[in-house]
Amino acid sequence: MILSYSDKEKLLNHLTGFISANKQSKFRQIIEERTRHVTIILEDIYQSHNASAVLRTCDCFGIQDIHIIENMNKYEVNPDIALGSSKWIDLYRYNKSDDNTALCIELLKSNGYKIYATTPHKNDYTPESLPLDSKIALVFGTELAGLSDTAMGMADGFVRIPMYGFTESFNISVSAALILRTMVERLRLSPINWHLTDEEKMDVLLRWTKTVIKRADLIEKEFLKKISR
Repeated sequence: MILSYSDKEKLLNHLTGFISANKQSKFRQIIEERTRHVTIILEDIYQSHNASAVLRTCDCFGIQDIHIIENMNKYEVNPDIALGSSKWIDLYRYNKSDDNTALCIELLKSNGYKIYATTPHKNDYTPESLPLDSKIALVFGTELAGLSDTAMGMADGFVRIPMYGFTESFNISVSAALILRTMVERLRLSPINWHLTDEEKMDVLLRWTKTVIKRADLIEKEFLKKISR
């Protein structure tokens, strides 16, 4: 059933009656800090502790979406590391195509994203110099194999973290945290409208609210019956 914005608003008002005022206030506060101007793509990440740490980092920095490419490795969330962050962000999995990487990147490009591959081997943008004017998707690969040729070939540019030691790279969770810390702070200080739209806020608030209510599906079903009469 496709709901209008007005019906979504009525449903949200009904559902919030089942959660505490403190939780409602927290949701309203955090939704204003969420963004889809920056998103993350994880390609074939097989180490669950690193993958889960990236989820936690994204939630902490207000990144709403993570895109998961599963060509060879299934993405597993480690609850001890993610600490519930997967409940608050939107995960999109790509695992049904012959080339999930191309499918993911093409979809994001069609939605206005510029794709930036994270790699220590390209002397290109740094987190401080990466352009913010377009929506940005940062692609991370495995520490062992790096990004695929497809991801590298389809990227609009490359971003690296300056390093001054013998070790060639940071692990993926550290890389994501370092880049996002800089990108998010720059974005918040810029004149760019990086917030979610009102429609997006409504959809996310509905999902968050239903996440914390027992049998929310039944409550929603009964309410929608009433307003459709």
